[in-house]
Amino acid sequence: MFQEMGSAGEKLDLQLDEEIPFSSSQGTIKIDSLYYEAPHIASCRSTRVLTKMYQISLLRSIYIVIIKAKINLLLPFGPLAILLHYLTGKHTWVFFFSLLGITPLAERLGYATEQLAFYTGPTVGGLLNATFGNATEMIISLYALNNGMMRVVKQSLLGSILSNMLLVLGCAFFSGGIIHQQKVQVFNKATAIVNSGLLLMAVMGLLFPAVLHFTHTELHFGKSQLALSRFSSCIMLVAYASYLFFQLKSQPNLYSSMSEDEEHNSADPEEEEAPEITQWEAIGWLAVLTIWISVLSGYLVDAIEGASDSLNMPMSFISVILLPIVGNAAEHASAIMFAMKDKLDITLGVAIGSSTQISMFVIPFCVVVGWFMGKPMDLNFQLFETATLFITVLVVAFMLQEGTSNYFKGLMLILCYLIVAASFFVHVDPSNE
Repeated sequence: MFQEMGSAGEKLDLQLDEEIPFSSSQGTIKIDSLYYEAPHIASCRSTRVLTKMYQISLLRSIYIVIIKAKINLLLPFGPLAILLHYLTGKHTWVFFFSLLGITPLAERLGYATEQLAFYTGPTVGGLLNATFGNATEMIISLYALNNGMMRVVKQSLLGSILSNMLLVLGCAFFSGGIIHQQKVQVFNKATAIVNSGLLLMAVMGLLFPAVLHFTHTELHFGKSQLALSRFSSCIMLVAYASYLFFQLKSQPNLYSSMSEDEEHNSADPEEEEAPEITQWEAIGWLAVLTIWISVLSGYLVDAIEGASDSLNMPMSFISVILLPIVGNAAEHASAIMFAMKDKLDITLGVAIGSSTQISMFVIPFCVVVGWFMGKPMDLNFQLFETATLFITVLVVAFMLQEGTSNYFKGLMLILCYLIVAASFFVHVDPSNE
C-alpha cells in the first residue's frame, strides 16, 4: 500500500513539474507584454493628468489671489490711471487712481508673502513679510530718487515709519483689545526692547546730520553732512545685518519662544491654518505683483507735484501721510488680523519690524544708491521731521516696555497719529534744503 501511495505521489510531482513551466511561461509572456505597453499608456495618461492638474491649480491660484478678495475691486483703477495719464494728463486724477490701484496690490503682496511664510517657517516668514511689505515704499522711493525728488523720498520713508508705529500698531492693539477684553494680551518683551534700541539708533543716525546742518557747525558747509550721512548709512547697514544674524542664527529662540509656546499649548485644531497656494505659485505672484506695483509707482511719482498744486495740499502731507497709508495696506491688514487672533508677537514683527527695516535698511540703502547714482541723498530729514520721529519712537518704546497691550494703548497711538497728520497738514516744507 505504501508503494502505491509513493507511486501516486511521484506521478503528481511529475504532472506538476510538467505543468508549472508551461503556465509560468504563459504568465511571463503576458506580464512582459504588459510591461512593454504600460510605460507608453502611463506616460500619456500621466502627462494629461499633470496638465489638467496644473491648469486647475493655476485657475484656482488666480481665483484665490485675484478674484476672491473683495479689495481687488480696486484693481481696474491702476490701468485707468495709466490711460488718464496719456489721454488727459490731469495729475490729480492720475495720482488718485494710482493710489487706489496700488492699494489692493500692496494687500495682495502681503497675502502672497504670508502664504510663502508657511513653507519657510515663522522667523524667515516674518522677515519676508516685513521685506515685501516694504517693497512698495522702496520702489516708490527709488523712482523718486531717480527723478531727483529727495524730499519725497525722505518724507515718504519717514511717513512709513510713523504709520507703522502709530497707526498700524495702534489699530492692531485697539482691535485685539476689543476682541479680547476679558484677558491681558502679552507679547515677548525681548523683541520689543531690541527693536526699540534699533529705532533709537536710527534716530541718532538721522539727528546728527540735521543738527550739524542747522547749527552751522559743519567743517565744509553742505559737504560734511553728506559725508557724515554716507558714513552713518554704512554703519546702519552693518548694524542691520548684525541684527539679522542675531535674529536668525545666533539666538533664534529669543524671537520664537512665545509663538512656539502658544502653538504647543493650543489644542484647538481649528486654529491650525494651511496654505492656500503652493510655494512656487506664491513666488510667482510676488514677482508679478512687484512688477505691477513698480509700473504704477512711476506714474504715481510723476503726478505728485501736479496733484499737490491742483489740490492745494502740502507736499509734505501727501508724502508723509497719504503715500505710506497706501504702501502699508499689507502690514495694516496683517497686523490687525494677527492681533484679533491673539498673536501679538507676529503683530509686533509686522509693525515694529517693518519700521526697523525701513529706518535701518531702506533709508541707508537709498543713501548708498543715491551715492552711486550721483544724487546728493543724505540723512538730513530737517528738524521738524526728525523731532517727530524721535518723539514717536519714545512714545512707542514706553508703550511696549510692559510687554502687554489693551485697547486703550491702541487708542492713544491712533490719536497720536492724528496729531502727527494734522501737524504735517499745516507744515510748510522749507524751500532751501
